[in-house]
Amino acid sequence: MRRSVLVRFLGLSLAVALGAVIATAVIATYSTTEKLQGEIDANTGQLQVDGEIYGELSKYAADHPTWSGVDKLVHELADKLGRRVAVTADDGSVIADSARMLGAAPELPSVPAATIDVRKSSGAKLAGISSALNVYTARKTVAAGAANGFVTTATTIPPFVGALEWGLTEEEQRNKAKLAQQAADCYTAKGRPATVAQISGAVPQVMIESTQSVAGARVMEKPGVASKNDTCIPPGLYAPSAKAKIVNDDEIRRAIACLDTAGIKYQINDFGGLKSVEPLAKGDFTDKFIDCSNQARVQALTPYVAPPAKLYLGAKSTFNVFSGEGLLRTAATALGVLLIAALVMFFAGRRLIRPIVALTGATQRMRNGDHAARVPVSGKDEVARLGHAFNDMAESIQRHDFQRKAMVSDVAHELRTPLANIKGYLVASEDGVVPLDQSLVTSLLEETGLLEHLVADLQDLALADAGMLRLHPASRDLSEVVQQVVSAHGPAAETAGVSLTASVAGPCLAMVDSARIRQALGNLVSNAIRYTPPGGQVIVGVRQVDGGYNLTVTDNGAGIAADHLPHVFDRFYRAEHSRSRTTGGSGLGLAITKHLAEAHGGRITVTSRLGSGSTFTIWIPGAAKLSP
Repeated sequence: MRRSVLVRFLGLSLAVALGAVIATAVIATYSTTEKLQGEIDANTGQLQVDGEIYGELSKYAADHPTWSGVDKLVHELADKLGRRVAVTADDGSVIADSARMLGAAPELPSVPAATIDVRKSSGAKLAGISSALNVYTARKTVAAGAANGFVTTATTIPPFVGALEWGLTEEEQRNKAKLAQQAADCYTAKGRPATVAQISGAVPQVMIESTQSVAGARVMEKPGVASKNDTCIPPGLYAPSAKAKIVNDDEIRRAIACLDTAGIKYQINDFGGLKSVEPLAKGDFTDKFIDCSNQARVQALTPYVAPPAKLYLGAKSTFNVFSGEGLLRTAATALGVLLIAALVMFFAGRRLIRPIVALTGATQRMRNGDHAARVPVSGKDEVARLGHAFNDMAESIQRHDFQRKAMVSDVAHELRTPLANIKGYLVASEDGVVPLDQSLVTSLLEETGLLEHLVADLQDLALADAGMLRLHPASRDLSEVVQQVVSAHGPAAETAGVSLTASVAGPCLAMVDSARIRQALGNLVSNAIRYTPPGGQVIVGVRQVDGGYNLTVTDNGAGIAADHLPHVFDRFYRAEHSRSRTTGGSGLGLAITKHLAEAHGGRITVTSRLGSGSTFTIWIPGAAKLSP
């Protein structure tokens, strides 16, 4: 399985991240266990205690326009419940702190336990937003009439903002107590024993005997909702306080003004003396409708209730990273994580960097001329593949450098012989040894022709190597091209005593450069004639194959040995190095033919058996893809 460098780095990153997570978990677990275990074991009802503190302070905020004087309540709650209680304003200034009252001022927790804002957590359906209700309810059992065996229960709502009892004056409370007693007397007179349950600060509750019993004792319960229309219930018993009525009217007025401005339709409902604004369609509370209602409630209540405050409970947080102790512990943990990460990356990085260093050294050696430089490769990852690619590149450079040197040597050798002949004849003629007659001039022209042919071949190869071998494609019949090549080389074949024939089977149209195709076929035919003994035959053919055409030159000459076949298209390569130039040529013809075939989008192949002749095949695609 190939191991990817990317996967390795990802694994290392995940390992470091995992270490950081584990370290963080250890810190959190240690700190939480150390600071909270004793408190949790000592008081399993801590949440209930905190809820009671929140409820009492919310009640105070609902009954007072400011927090002035809350110190006494905070101190009482801290003494009663054994908790540190602190209240701060939104700007962070301390309003009251039970710990500060005792002469100590430990650091407050980093996060408040709750925010007290009775304007937004009203217990009444102000403006009809029931989803905003946060009514604190408490079940309280009231023992009454023990001698008669009665057990009474009542569900009471502390006087939060908007509740019926909110804002009741002492006189209003006395009047409601009288009305409640009148209702109880009315129920009793009708044969249903009733009593009055009074909880401090709340509206007196009329309790009537239930039809059910608990363990043989009779149970007292509140009358149903429909009892409000009962003749025994005085109308003023459940009427809101004057203060609640004023706030409600102001809220409704503000909500209506906002909704009218926004063009939102609404309706006004009355619930027991308090009004609410609701949309025409039930449940159609848009964001703008809710915003208008909330803003109206906040603005109406602001003059009557305490401003928002933050409630802090207990001592400082279990673990505060910004405190002195927490900062030191966090720094130590961070250093540990960094040390582990550094060690992991150091040892892992050395393994990753080692092959890169080797590649760098090999590259520098190649720059200094050592083309034999290679790098050791192990593994199958990206770095290993880079090493293989470098070695392949170095091998290719070394091979091409060898071929370049061999080509320079071969070119020098090929040019030396005709130049030496020309120079020798000219010197002999100048010395008077050889007369400058027609036969000498003819011989010099032959040697010059050989030089010209060699230079032209070298120019074609240079153009092919540079990608500048120009072609002029046109629709041509390859059968006619074959006939032209056979006609052009007929005299040479006749002189060599070789039979040269064409094998065509009808028109073969293709987009080719006919001059270059004749040149390629001419090189193959010249070689075939040169290496076929007298009495032999050379056949030039063309036939259609799937997707293109095969141009073939077949002879029954000496053939080519198997070990020479892979090199026959190399430049200046000769299967018989002892062969003289008069029979061997320059050794560039087949290399040029290969380039011409590839320029047409085709290829050239050869099959041969020693002593049985050879067949060279040029495949040209039907719609030839010509090189530029």
